[in-house]
Amino acid sequence: MEPTSRPSRLEARIAPDVHALLKRAAEIEGRSLTDFVVSASLEAARRTVEQADLLRLSGESANFVAQLLAEPPAPTPAMARAIARHEKLVVPE
Repeated sequence: MEPTSRPSRLEARIAPDVHALLKRAAEIEGRSLTDFVVSASLEAARRTVEQADLLRLSGESANFVAQLLAEPPAPTPAMARAIARHEKLVVPE
C-alpha cells in the first residue's frame, strides 16, 4: 500500500484589520479565506523564488560578458594543461 501524503498545516497570528481585509478580498473573489491566502502566498513564493533564480547583469556587465564570449582570452597555462588532459581522456565521437 502506498503512503498517502497529508497536507501540512500553517497557522498565523494576524491583526484584526489584516484578517478583515483578507476575508473581504476572498469574498470578492468568491473563494474561501484559506483558498485565497494559500493561492496568494503560493503566487508570491513562486515570484520570489523565480526572481532569486534569475541572473541580473547591469548593461556594463552584460557587455563585458558578451565581449568575452565574442573574443575569449587566451587560455592560461593551467587551462591549456587541463584541455590537453581532457583531450587525452575524452574520445571525440
